[in-house]
Amino acid sequence: MKLMIFLGVTIFGTVGGWLGALMTHGNWFSGWSILLSTVGSFVGIWAGYKVTKNYL
Repeated sequence: MKLMIFLGVTIFGTVGGWLGALMTHGNWFSGWSILLSTVGSFVGIWAGYKVTKNYL
């Protein structure tokens, strides 16, 4: 369970930060990047939990 949650947070948090950086022309420390990275991390926690409960 911990591994799947860790992978979810890593993948979704990175993608969220990357999308935020795209919105602000490569600025990784912008408000959008930090906000979307945080949202992505919470989605990753949820997705990792769901994958563990449904498939493992």
